[in-house]
Amino acid sequence: MPEPILVSIAAALAAKGATGLYDLVKRKFAKDPQAIALLEAATAAPEDTQPITALAERLHEAEAADGEFAEALRAEWQQISLDRGSVSNQVTGNVTGKVVQARDIHGDITF
Repeated sequence: MPEPILVSIAAALAAKGATGLYDLVKRKFAKDPQAIALLEAATAAPEDTQPITALAERLHEAEAADGEFAEALRAEWQQISLDRGSVSNQVTGNVTGKVVQARDIHGDITF
């Protein structure tokens, strides 16, 4: 399973929510028809976890093969996160109870 950050990046790519990030990945994948197919499959079904996970795995492979791309991808993702003032919530492992992932909460939370 790919790193959670790569899954987040893949989900953002699928939603085409970050143009610079999308363009960076599309340029990287331009000469790789299989990688382009994964990117297109994810953008065609942004709610489907299977193509997003497959894209995240391909991003992992691309990062491992190209350190410059890895740095550019992470830098672009960090800039997007800073620009939006976003929060990255990650849950790993087995969860047996309830989990809330949020940014700003004003008031109580009740389950």
